[in-house]
Amino acid sequence: MTPQPATDPRDTETARTVETVFRMEFPRVIAGVTRIVRDVGIAEELAQDALVAALEQWPGDGVPDNPGAWLMATARNRAVDLVRRKETYARKLAEIGRNRSTAVAPPEEPAGPDDIDDDLLRLVFTACHPVLSAEARTALTLRLLGGLTTAEIARAFLVPEATVAQRIVRAKRTLATRNVAFEVPGGPDREARLRLGPRRHLPDLQRGVRGHRRRAGCARRCARTRCGWPACPPG
Repeated sequence: MTPQPATDPRDTETARTVETVFRMEFPRVIAGVTRIVRDVGIAEELAQDALVAALEQWPGDGVPDNPGAWLMATARNRAVDLVRRKETYARKLAEIGRNRSTAVAPPEEPAGPDDIDDDLLRLVFTACHPVLSAEARTALTLRLLGGLTTAEIARAFLVPEATVAQRIVRAKRTLATRNVAFEVPGGPDREARLRLGPRRHLPDLQRGVRGHRRRAGCARRCARTRCGWPACPPG
């Protein structure tokens, strides 16, 4: 029997750090990339590409000082490259070039844990858009904003995993085919959308995320310490 090569414990620790940081930053990365590609499905794929890049590079290069900014910049740069390949008009190229100049530079200060920037708020309203069924809105919100996997969502609501996966896929397809704008609604429409979407689904989001946070609490504190972030209180 051929002996298996020993796994470097440092690589395992780095992989856990990558996974924890990715879960913490997932909604912000999705929101930032969706602003460029205007498609939450493609944005999620590009975010996953950034995760793969981190798993490949961080074990050898070390965890960046600002891992969230690294993931965001990597995903946004891939999004810009994708749009540039598809777009042929010079006007659009100039617009994407301006977006890229802001995407590459990491923020001067890490965003606070309670900060919600415009892109993240746009993602909230997109995931809770009325063109989607209530079940689809709940599943997509937990996936994109809660960072939960389809298996975790299925366990939380006692439904088959395949059912949740189908709801998420159909929701993304509906948003794309209906050309749903990635925006925060204004005027009277905003209050109507709040009653339909974010406020209504907040208990579902809290219930799903609460279970995930209990499981990831220790890993999150370890990641903060490893990355030089302030240690978070237990709980």
